[in-house]
Amino acid sequence: MLATLGFLSVILLLVAVMTKKLTPTVALIAVPTAMALIGGFGFEVGGFITNGIKTIAPTGVMFIFAILFFGVLSDAGTFDPIIKRIIKAVGNDPVKISIGTAILAMLVHLDGSGAVTFLVTIPAVLPLYNAVGMSRSSLATVVALAAGTMNIVPWGGPTIRASTSLNVPVTELFNPLLIPVIAGLIFVLVIAGFIGKKEKARIGTIALANIESTNLEEDTEKLKLQRPKLFAVNILLIIAAIGIMISNLLPPQVVFMFAFCLAVVINYPNVKEQRARVDAHAKEALMMASVLFAAGAFTGIMKDTGMITAMSEVIVNLIPTTMGRLLPVITGVLAMPLSLLFDPDSFYFGVMPVLTSTAGQFGVNPIMVGRAAILGQMTTGFPVSPLTAATFLLTGLAGVDLGDHQKKTIPYAFLVTIVMLVVAVATGAITV
Repeated sequence: MLATLGFLSVILLLVAVMTKKLTPTVALIAVPTAMALIGGFGFEVGGFITNGIKTIAPTGVMFIFAILFFGVLSDAGTFDPIIKRIIKAVGNDPVKISIGTAILAMLVHLDGSGAVTFLVTIPAVLPLYNAVGMSRSSLATVVALAAGTMNIVPWGGPTIRASTSLNVPVTELFNPLLIPVIAGLIFVLVIAGFIGKKEKARIGTIALANIESTNLEEDTEKLKLQRPKLFAVNILLIIAAIGIMISNLLPPQVVFMFAFCLAVVINYPNVKEQRARVDAHAKEALMMASVLFAAGAFTGIMKDTGMITAMSEVIVNLIPTTMGRLLPVITGVLAMPLSLLFDPDSFYFGVMPVLTSTAGQFGVNPIMVGRAAILGQMTTGFPVSPLTAATFLLTGLAGVDLGDHQKKTIPYAFLVTIVMLVVAVATGAITV
């Protein structure tokens, strides 16, 4: 019963969002609540939602103040010189811009944080995409693929969880996958080039030929807000904020609270101007914060009702005994799609122990299942999953619809996982 309700919750959520029958906020709250009520949990749902919101609250606070922080810096013209340099480096060729975006996201994601990657990459290149006329959905897809594949790094959340669950050193889990991961990153660049080529064909060569860096010039009102003399100070603020986050000296939400205070006071000392800057970005911050807290309600209900646990048991029981030795390959194929069903903790500490135990019964080394899992589960799959706040952070910053993002990105993300899985089997990193 619980498993059925769980699968229905996920399916109805994806259908409602992708077909745009419901907004993500409404779907994330209404769908699991309805399933929980059908399951007989009654007023307990309130407690489930509260627990889920508690887990998402720090991310929600971080997102609000991150939007305000980067919004203030954008108003001050901090990113304009950077964008002009990028334009000079990649020109107005969508193919080069797309590949450059992927490389930038890969480099930023060396810290293993999806939130940091999106907060740094999207605001930096979005004006460039707007100037050239490239689709925001293409930006979201390229960044998602780059960050998702890089999320397999040994210090990334999924790999650490898998290592902990298997009780093996993280190097033993990851090192044999180095070549497959490199292959995956190269394939991401190929996809980025392909997306850029499609964008180039859509925009047209004539339009591209007429694009100059002057497209980035602001109107008179925006020029009044710019603070070119404070460029160095604002860049130092960004570097300091990211550095403190990466070093774990302070929680991300606290970092952005402090960073916003400094940015708005330094750039706009007048209280009236400060209020105007907050008002200018409040709508975006409120809209996306509501989605994040709704996502907390969804995960809270799914976990506390036991739906996720029941779903994992059903999935394991569906595997025929005759295919037991192929469990690592099966796990690798399903890993990315399972990101839509399970959050990382539920999968690596709930589902994977069952999978590895089953694999052991067939004489399969459990570590093979772990390696296969991290090729997709909350790695390539995390930037499209409705179970991670980072997905909504990505779509919110890029200004794209969640359903549109999922429809465009999921096939590419699945393909990247399959490429890495094939390479992993070919190189012996995963044996069957």
